[in-house]
Amino acid sequence: MSTTHLSHLFQPLHAGANTLNNRILMAPLTRARSDSSHVPNAMMAEYYAQRASAGLIITECTMVAPNTSAFATEAGIYNDAQIAGWKLVTDAVHAKGGKIFLQIWHAGRAAHPLLNGGTEPVAPSALAIDDEVHTPEGKKAQVVPHELNADELPAIVAAFVKAANNAMAAGFDGVEVHAANGYLLDEFLRDGANKRTDNYGGSMENRARLLSEVLTAVSAAIGSDRVGVRLSPLNSYNSMVDSDPIGLITYLAQHLNQFNLAYLHVMRSDFFQAQTGDVMTPARAHFKGVLIGNMGYSAAESEQAINEGKLDAVAFGTGFLANPDLPARFKTGADLNAPNPATFYTAGAAGYTDYPELETEAAS
Repeated sequence: MSTTHLSHLFQPLHAGANTLNNRILMAPLTRARSDSSHVPNAMMAEYYAQRASAGLIITECTMVAPNTSAFATEAGIYNDAQIAGWKLVTDAVHAKGGKIFLQIWHAGRAAHPLLNGGTEPVAPSALAIDDEVHTPEGKKAQVVPHELNADELPAIVAAFVKAANNAMAAGFDGVEVHAANGYLLDEFLRDGANKRTDNYGGSMENRARLLSEVLTAVSAAIGSDRVGVRLSPLNSYNSMVDSDPIGLITYLAQHLNQFNLAYLHVMRSDFFQAQTGDVMTPARAHFKGVLIGNMGYSAAESEQAINEGKLDAVAFGTGFLANPDLPARFKTGADLNAPNPATFYTAGAAGYTDYPELETEAAS
């Protein structure tokens, strides 16, 4: 497909307080390259700077509080060392003309005690993920989480606010609130994980209450025009399911309009195809702001969807993982590097910062 046929993908986009150079965004990708203290490093700065031609980089999920780790070496944003580490990243991205949001995240019931000094995970209900996790003692079954009391929830909200303020101190252009993929906020949203009978369970309004409180507080702290949110109404990752995913995305798309967010980022599919359905059509019909689609889009489909008004931008995951210059490859019609799943979560530069760019390939 020639450049002229991708004209909409390369148009600027106003997303809240930021103007993005194009609509080819980098989706959040867990890469587990921080140290054991969850501090970002220079190698991460190189990785993100390589991908600064994205209209917007959305970082990997980043811990809002200590003892909430799900991956052992993911990054945090709750202390000064982490702020300084992330400042290396934002400086490197901005030096290359890029925009970058920090995805702020609480792992909820996915935070195994063996990764968190014995700390018990928390969730809306005392239901374990039906899966195993890599720990320092080998693969272990996920554990039954502590069911949060209502009076414990303000501390969760406060952790997201601190994370957002710390993100601004680290130089980010905004934050994405992670309410997807079976982590804490998503656990509250979907009735397969939320069996509560109080004001945070039952109806969609109640299940969305914690997310609403987080968005209200984070928006008050840094401005709603610097806040996005990610949803995955179909994704069954982390033992998630909902009895009415189409109804849920319809409700949330309407409900989120009141926050005047920078964007809504929707994962349209299920990693495991356990649940299917069209969640993008109701999202577009009811959400009045910038809508980002994610999961399995090609350049051609993205261009068509934007041209037809179905989306405003598309976030690419493994495409950006293996192709730091993805927009240039789309523009020229160049072949794409294939990602190597064996190095997705390993330590070091292999499969991280060593994917070739077009000029590197041409010179070799």
